[in-house]
Amino acid sequence: MSKIRAVVVDPNVSGRLALRDVDAPTPAVNEAVIRVAAISLNRGEVRRSTTAEAGWRPGWDLAGVVETPAADGSGPAAGTRVVGLLRSGAWGELVSVPTHSLAELPSSVSFAQAATLPVAGLTAYHALLKGGSLLGRSVLITGASGGVGHFAIQLARLSGAQIVAHIRRPEYETFVKDAGAHFVVTGEDISSASEYGYYHLIVESVGGNTLGTALGLLAEDGTVVLFGTSGGTEVTFNAQSFYGTGGASLYGLILFHELRRESAAVGLKRLLSLVAADQLRPIIDIEASWTEIADVAQKLLDRHFPGKAVLHISN
Repeated sequence: MSKIRAVVVDPNVSGRLALRDVDAPTPAVNEAVIRVAAISLNRGEVRRSTTAEAGWRPGWDLAGVVETPAADGSGPAAGTRVVGLLRSGAWGELVSVPTHSLAELPSSVSFAQAATLPVAGLTAYHALLKGGSLLGRSVLITGASGGVGHFAIQLARLSGAQIVAHIRRPEYETFVKDAGAHFVVTGEDISSASEYGYYHLIVESVGGNTLGTALGLLAEDGTVVLFGTSGGTEVTFNAQSFYGTGGASLYGLILFHELRRESAAVGLKRLLSLVAADQLRPIIDIEASWTEIADVAQKLLDRHFPGKAVLHISN
């Protein structure tokens, strides 16, 4: 097969995303060729597609079946159901994926469930790792109704933390409480989160005034893990209060940087085991064919739903 279909940026179509014929993948020796069954959308890759050059191929999350194992003998055998991620180009019929970025699916985990995990699940997982032991400790999660936030609530609850979830829209209160949040703070201002004490860990994705306030809500030796700035990139905060707390820190998290330290396969295996045990529940609000990619991507950007969007590949 010399050509496959894949999602590419086409500035001449509505939504700028379309299915086009592209060259079939040529795998490196440590890469397996995956026949993709399902993909998941994340706001970051979709946002980039709104300005990317023609022909750019978006896509991080994928789940499917190993068509051709890696030539070096690493990774799963042909026919194995897997989940994985790429820096770009995951949204195609066939893709080459390094074996250190693949994990085998338990029989009870569907392609759709698995496809939600790579970027959102691993980001939540690595953010919580920065807090060390969370047993009995207070954790604040901002933007908690998003994909990362929803996974972070569940994982923090499993770790024994007391969880305060911040949401900007009150209609999502039940959504985050069902995920495991003990308390909910609603609106643009998170200062009322101080009612529940100071925090050992704050998982932050809003930026702007929210980050400025969060830096003043840390307990001694507490950490803010910042992985997004959906509410603004400019931040003002009380520097004296921050350093005066003692041991407080601000950590900038980029998932692909974290994956240099621990392969995606390690974290994905842990997350999959929790899904298989029904201890971690991916929430999928939209399931559709990948032929609807442009429409679903726009709905994601417009925040029409709190959970994940999964598209199925029709080969």
